[in-house]
Order: sequence, then C-alpha cells, then structure tokens
Amino acid sequence: MDLNSIKQRFDIIGDSPTLHRAIDIAVQVAGTDLSVLITGESGVGKEVFPQIIHLHSPRKHSHYFAVNCGAIPEGTIDSELFGHEKGSFTGAYETRKGYFEVADGGTLFLDEVAELPLSTQVRLLRVLQSGEFIKVGSSKVQKTNVRVIAATNINLMRAIETGRFREDLFYRLNTVPISIPPLRERREDIHLLFKKFALDFADKYKMPPVKLTPESVIILESYRWPGNIRQLKSIAEQISVIEHNRLIGAEVVKRYIPVEEPSHLPVRTEGHGPDYLTDRDIIYKILYQLRQEVEELKGRVNSEENKAGSAKITGHKELPGKIDEDSVVDYEEAEEDFGPVNQSFSIQNMNEELIKKALLKHNGKRKAAANELGISERTLYRKIKDLNLDL
Repeated sequence: MDLNSIKQRFDIIGDSPTLHRAIDIAVQVAGTDLSVLITGESGVGKEVFPQIIHLHSPRKHSHYFAVNCGAIPEGTIDSELFGHEKGSFTGAYETRKGYFEVADGGTLFLDEVAELPLSTQVRLLRVLQSGEFIKVGSSKVQKTNVRVIAATNINLMRAIETGRFREDLFYRLNTVPISIPPLRERREDIHLLFKKFALDFADKYKMPPVKLTPESVIILESYRWPGNIRQLKSIAEQISVIEHNRLIGAEVVKRYIPVEEPSHLPVRTEGHGPDYLTDRDIIYKILYQLRQEVEELKGRVNSEENKAGSAKITGHKELPGKIDEDSVVDYEEAEEDFGPVNQSFSIQNMNEELIKKALLKHNGKRKAAANELGISERTLYRKIKDLNLDL
C-alpha cells in the first residue's frame, strides 16, 4: 500500500517530510511484534498511528483497544488493565477481565502512558517482558499475547529524572520510537488542514465553505499553534459558524487567534519548554521562602535561650552562630519595591492561584488546564476537591 492510499484511508492531511517519515515507520514496524512508543505534543494526532500499525499487522483481525491511562482513576487502573477477582476490594462484586486478557492476540494502545502510577508501571513491565500478569486479588499467574503501543506528550526522560517514570519501562516501550511533529514544524500543511476542516464543517452545517485570502494564510502559518491540529480545527469551526462572509481576510483571522503573551502563566509545562515564571513571581517566592527559614531559625534560637534564661531575640538582629545580618531580607524595602507581602502566603495558596489561573486561561476546560499544569486530569480534579475550590 502506497503512502497516499494510507493517508486517504486514515484521513491524514499533509505533505510534510517529517509526517511522511512517521507514517513510513509505522507501516514498516507493523509486521513485527515490537513495542512502539509514540511521542508528540497534545493535539498532533498521535491516536491515528496505533491504528495504522494494527491494521497493517498480522493481528488486524483480532481485538484493538485504546486505553486513556490519564482518564482512569488511580485506584482502579490495575483492575482496568489486569482485571480483578470477586471480593478483592470494595465494589468488586464479580470477577472481571482486564484489557490484557480480553485483548489477547490483538493490540493494546496505552495513551498517556506517563500517567500510570509507579506500581502499575511494574505490572506493565512484567507483561512486556514475559507476557505474564496477575489479576488484582489473585495469586494465579496468567499469560497473554498482546502487542503494546504506547503514547505520551510528556518528556519521559525528565519524568525518569524526577522519579515519575521507570527507566527500565521506558526502554522496553521505546523499542521503536515514532515522533509526531507539532503543527508549527509542518507549516506547509496548515492551509491544507484548514481547507479540509472548512469543507467538513460546511457539509456538517449545510453552508458554503469558508476560504482564506493569501494574507490570512500567512497569519495562520505564522502562529505557533500550541494546541496543534486540535486547535486549528476548533478555530476553523468557529470561523465557519460565526462569519457571514465566506472569504476570510487577515483581520478576521486575527480575531480568532489568541494573542501570544510575552510571558506564560507560572505553571509547569513539562516536556514542552522551560517553566515560565515572571520576575515578580520569582522574587516573591524567594522572599517568602527566606522569611519562613528566618522565622524558623529565630524560633529555635529563642526556645533554646529561653530555657537558659537568656534575653529574647527580636527583630532582624544577628543570631550568633546562626544568621548573618547580610543574609536577612529587608522586607520593608521589598514591600516598597513590590507591594505588601501577604503574611498568609503558603504552598496551598500558591496551588490555588496556579489552578485558578490555568482554568481561567483555558475557559474552565479542565483537561487543557491539567495539561498546562503538567498533571493528569484526575490529579487536577483531586486538587480542586482537596482545596475546596469554588469553580
């Protein structure tokens, strides 16, 4: 099967060499049983490639299951993947088969694999190495013959460094890596994709398709598309539905493209660039951390000297053998430069503020906010609940 027929079958739009390379690798590896790790930013279309591999493999007549590891609660992920015995935990009213059992002989696609808990990563590694697994609440070893394809938008090497992902599992999954390029590296495909989406929405909403002027095409191709194809499709739909004029000029396109700020929200964007904090945020964090350390040291010294009947230490005077005057922050001077320092500052307040900012930026869309924060959607839900946020 040639490249164009594959693209047509799986509705892939684009002529970028990097995209063609990814498709070619998927087809070449399909005939083997090697594990495949698909990497790429959110919204680039990673979910299409496991289907290409499966339908070009000897397993194409067997089961294919796609599992979003980030959407399954941590407490039930082992049960979902490996099954459980009746009575093994509260709510286990009957024995249940997991994906590795029902997909025997077929293909299992594990999307957002970096969200798996470490304990589940150990179980997954065993399956990959030996084809063996044990149901939750059972002691019986079972065998399975499943082709595993995984995907992630997280920088796994950084996750390994921070202890969030097992290094041995990474190398086992990464037997054949496939990297899907972001849209900003496929600028020649942007107009093609927009035209495809415009035709789809014209058919869906029974209206003539919108068309772009050369100037508006330049605007689209100059934008960095952090949400990749998913974001482009959303904007194409908005323009198709809202605009009366079917010929879209540059000024109209600009109204739909978000303004790129010089600095980003102070939240973690693991795997897609550095963590962005404004200078003011950094200074405040340092001030608060230093203040906390100074107060703790003062408290310990005061406690010891009170026991010995010594005079109480107050203010920012030197603490013999503990603190040097040069190491103490002048908070009055800091407040003049940066405004009053909130005495109630805490990690909890920082978490609340970051979560609120991320949700505000993404108009309350929790999955997008979770991606911005660098955490899973279920972790975001748990933090919102733990912090009693009224959102």
